Amino acid sequence: MPTPQIAAGQTAPDFTLPRDGGTSITLSALRPGKVVLYFYPKDDTSGCTLEAQDFTARLADFTAAGATVIGISKDSAQSHDKFCKKYGLSIVLASDEAGTTCEDYGVWLEKSMYGKTYMGIERTTFLIDGSGRVAKVWNKVKVKGHADEVLAAVQAL
Repeated sequence: MPTPQIAAGQTAPDFTLPRDGGTSITLSALRPGKVVLYFYPKDDTSGCTLEAQDFTARLADFTAAGATVIGISKDSAQSHDKFCKKYGLSIVLASDEAGTTCEDYGVWLEKSMYGKTYMGIERTTFLIDGSGRVAKVWNKVKVKGHADEVLAAVQAL
């Protein structure tokens, strides 16, 4: 049975995950900064690449608004390194190979494509405020224009 998704107003589950560049990142260590935590299915696929490029293109604006952008997938940290290098990405990409963080946030769900069902990450973004609470959730994200919408919410927070 999948874990219910974390909702606005709840405390964001803490995590420490390996990240691109060979280090790790801990969510609670980023307080009192804001965090844009986005879950995506797979490195180097069209939608995921576009999403990462859009967040990278606006990274200076997110930083100016006091936010760290973290992308999470089940790809390895080595895969993230290749993905970052190939596309010049400068956002943080964290590796959740065990899927624990995906499950904690309720984004590891049964999906279907061409009549087949499978388990996968539902593209979801969480905006976490400086006290560690979820301020806003975007479900079933459509990539086009998403980074701009998230940036506006960060700036309004």
